[in-house]
Amino acid sequence: MHIAWIGKKAPFCGNVTYSREVTNGLLERGHQVSFFHFTNESPSPSLEAPAVEGSRRGNRCRAELAGRDVSLPCLYKSQIYTIPAPNARRLLTQALRELQPDLVHASLTISPIDFVLPEICAELNQPLVATFHPAFDRRRRNIASRTQHLAYQLYAPCLAHYDRTIVFSETQRQILSKLGVSREQVVVIPNGVDVDKYSPGPSTLKQRLGLERVFVYQGRISPEKNVEALLKAWKQAQMGEKCGLLIVGDGPLLNTLKPFYTRQHGIYWLGYVADEQERIEILRGSDVFILPSLIEGLSLSLLEAMACGVAAVATDVGADGEVLADGAGILLDPARVTVELQTLLPLLRDQREFTQLLGMKARQRVLERYTLSHNLSRLEQLYQELCQGSRQRRRA
Repeated sequence: MHIAWIGKKAPFCGNVTYSREVTNGLLERGHQVSFFHFTNESPSPSLEAPAVEGSRRGNRCRAELAGRDVSLPCLYKSQIYTIPAPNARRLLTQALRELQPDLVHASLTISPIDFVLPEICAELNQPLVATFHPAFDRRRRNIASRTQHLAYQLYAPCLAHYDRTIVFSETQRQILSKLGVSREQVVVIPNGVDVDKYSPGPSTLKQRLGLERVFVYQGRISPEKNVEALLKAWKQAQMGEKCGLLIVGDGPLLNTLKPFYTRQHGIYWLGYVADEQERIEILRGSDVFILPSLIEGLSLSLLEAMACGVAAVATDVGADGEVLADGAGILLDPARVTVELQTLLPLLRDQREFTQLLGMKARQRVLERYTLSHNLSRLEQLYQELCQGSRQRRRA
C-alpha cells in the first residue's frame, strides 16, 4: 500500500515523534510512504526536484520529490502551528496527483492546509485520514484548557469531511461527537511505543552525575507544561545533594526559569537531547518521571518513560489519566501540582521499593495497551477498510 503522509519533521515536538515512529513502522511492514512536510528553507541545489508549473509571470516553483520525501514551502512553522506559502496548496495537489497514493494520512499540524485537504482529496478520489493531536482537559479547569477547547470547536466542522479522524482517547471522541463529528468517523488509536527499544536496561547516568536518586521531566519548557510548578515543589522539598531533577527539553520559558532554579538546588538543565539512545539512557537511569502539564493529549514522553520501567507521576489531564489509572502511576491535580509534589517528592525519594513497584506496573501498562506494534496493526486495518471502500465506489 502507498500512503502519502503529511506531517512534521521539525521543530521537534510530539507530532514529529509520532510521524517518525509510525512512518518508520509502516516502511518496515513493507508499505510505501511518501512523507510530505513543510519547510521554510530554500531547496537544496544538489537535489533534482521536478519543476512544477510556475505562475503567470513565469516564475517557477519546485516541490522536492526525493524518493519518499516531499517538501512543501511555508512562511513560518513552530512546534504548535504552520503557515504555508501561498503556492503550497497547488504544489501539494500536483504532487498527490503525480504520486497517486492509495491513501492520504495527515498528522494535523494546525495549519490552513488542514482545512482544504478534504476538498483536494475528494477531487483526486483519495481516501483521507487525520490524526488530531491538540491537547485537552475534559474539565476545562484553567485558561490553557479552555483556550485549547477552541481548537476542537474550530476543527470539528472540517473533521466531519475527513473519511476518518484518529484520536488518542475515548474522551476526545466524545468531545468531537458533541461538536458534530459522527462517532463512526472517529477512531481511537492511542500513541504507541517500541517496547523493544524503550525498555529497562543498564545506565551509567547516576555514576556520571554522582547521584543516588534521579527524577526527570522531558518535554517543552512552555506555559502549558507547568514546569515551574514542579521546580517550585522541588526547591521547597529540599531533596538533598544526592538527588537530582533533570530537565530535558527546551522552549520559550527556558531562559526565564533557568537562572532561578540551578545546580545549587539539584536541578540539571540538559536542554534538547537529539540523540534517541542518549534519551533512553537518561530514562533507564531515572527513578521517577514527572509530567506536571495543565493540558495534554497523550504524552509520548510519558509512555517512553513507563516503557523503560520508570515510576510515573502526571497530572490528570488529556489521556494521561487513563494511562495511569488503576495503580499504573500517581495522578496529580493540575491545580495543586506544587502542593502535592512538595509532599510526594520526599516519599518517592525515600521509598525505593515503592518506586520500583510503580516502575514495573508502568511497564506492564504499556505492554498491555500502548505498544507501537499493536497500534500499527490497527492502523493497517483502518487503511485497508478505507481503500476497499474507495475501490468499491470507483467500480460503482
